[in-house]
Amino acid sequence: MLSVNTNNGAMIALQYLTKTQGDMSTVQSAISTGYKVASAKDDGATYAIAQNMRGAVAGYQSVADSLNRGISTVDVAMSAGQSISDLLIQMKAKALASADKSIDTASRTALNNDFTALRDQIQAIVDNASFNGFNLIKSGADDITALANSDGTKRITVVHQDLSLTGIGLSATSNISVQSGATAMVATVQSALTDVNKKLASLSAGAKKYSIQLDFTSKLSNTLTSGIGNLVDANMAEESAKLTALQTKQQLGVQALSIANSAPQAVLSLFQ
Repeated sequence: MLSVNTNNGAMIALQYLTKTQGDMSTVQSAISTGYKVASAKDDGATYAIAQNMRGAVAGYQSVADSLNRGISTVDVAMSAGQSISDLLIQMKAKALASADKSIDTASRTALNNDFTALRDQIQAIVDNASFNGFNLIKSGADDITALANSDGTKRITVVHQDLSLTGIGLSATSNISVQSGATAMVATVQSALTDVNKKLASLSAGAKKYSIQLDFTSKLSNTLTSGIGNLVDANMAEESAKLTALQTKQQLGVQALSIANSAPQAVLSLFQ
């Protein structure tokens, strides 16, 4: 039917052209942002899932920061402990030398001066073994706890180890100024050395727990990031093909609409 009031062909052509224009807008958004789901408007369910996963990834970054701080704190404590262990070895050698009855008073005094200097250095190391204000080896120190999961419900604790003089069985007055005291001090220093090495092993185990968890956290975060990409990232090759097809459809739609709009003009020929 020819009508000047109703043009069904034009309405259909316009409907499909409008849809093509909307599809082109979607493709152009994907190309410009790199996302096939850039907002909740694109796909509410997928966007919500991606946002939850992004929250988990952000949480795991905080976990990694916490674990790294823990590792650094334990590393400082271990470095201090190793230095203390080395000092105790030297102190044992001094005590053993002073225990020798054949040395004179001057030599024993010199050995005692060295011994007490090493003793005082132990406490100085303990007092300065801090990282970010946290000292894991001083007397009365707190245990250190790091985050282990993204919602903060799991934590990993490394127990503090007292490496102060009193904590390893020595005192601020320990000396080898006399032969009998030096003889007894050999065993005391050996006991302190054994204790320090045992505590170092405990700190090492704690550091390993942090390192293992940090490695797992990194892998988990990478997996989640990859999963987010699978959900929301646009496939650029696919989008390029879509754009080419839509541009062709757009041109055809314009032509179809032009043809449909010219149909009513045919009515004029009936009245000539």
